[in-house]
Amino acid sequence: MPAPTSGARDHATALEDDWYSRSHTVAPQLLSPAECAAVVGLYPDSTRFRSRVVMARYGFGRGEYQYFSYPLPDLVQSLRSRRYPQLVSVANRWNEAMGIDVRDPVDHAEFLARCHAAGQLRPTPLLLQYGEGDYNCLHQDLYGEHVFPLQVAVLLSQPGADFSGGEFVLTEQRPRMQSRAAVVPLQQGDAVVFALHHRPVAGSRGFYRVNMRHGVSTVRSGHRHTLGIIFHDAQ
Repeated sequence: MPAPTSGARDHATALEDDWYSRSHTVAPQLLSPAECAAVVGLYPDSTRFRSRVVMARYGFGRGEYQYFSYPLPDLVQSLRSRRYPQLVSVANRWNEAMGIDVRDPVDHAEFLARCHAAGQLRPTPLLLQYGEGDYNCLHQDLYGEHVFPLQVAVLLSQPGADFSGGEFVLTEQRPRMQSRAAVVPLQQGDAVVFALHHRPVAGSRGFYRVNMRHGVSTVRSGHRHTLGIIFHDAQ
C-alpha cells in the first residue's frame, strides 16, 4: 500500500488539534475502489481467517463477520501499522485527561508485544458482511486488559449502488444525561476513526469520561462490507 496521502495525515491532525471535543473523524478515500474490491474478495477464502461469527446466534444483530488470522493480508497489515503511530499521541492524551495511567508506545509492534505478554494473542482486524435486513447492535470491541482507545472502520461498498441503509452509528452516554447518537455518512473507501470505549469531554471541573458505543443501522437492500481495524489483539 502506498504511503498515506496528505488527506490521510490531515484527519489525524484534525483529531489531535481538537482531541477533547471529537468522538470521531473521517478520512475520505483511504482506499481506492480496486483496493476495496480486493479486500471484499478475501471473504470467501477461509484460510485467511481464524474464526467466523454469525451475529444472530449471539444477539449481536444480523449479518456476519470474520477475524483475520496472522499473518494479516499485506493491505490490512499496512493499514494497521501506519494508522497506529498517527493516533497514539491522541490515545495517550485521552488517557491522561481521563486519569488513566497507561501510556501506549509509539511503535505498534511494541504495543502488540505488550498485548501478547498479557495473553492477548489473537488478531482482531475483521471483515464484516451484511445483507438485506442485517444490522449490528451498538457495542464496544473490548478484548482484554490492554485496549487501544481508537479504532478504524473502512466502508468497502458503495452506498446507493451496492446497498442502501446500513449507516454507521455512534452513541455517547454522558453522566446524568440521555444518550446522544451520531450518524456518520461514508462513501466507498472512506474510513471513520472513532472512540472505542471512552473519550474525555471538558466540563466545568475538568475532564470526565463519556461512554461510547458503535453499530450499523439496518441494511434496506443489497450487500455491505466493512473492514475493521482494531489495534489491540484479543485474549
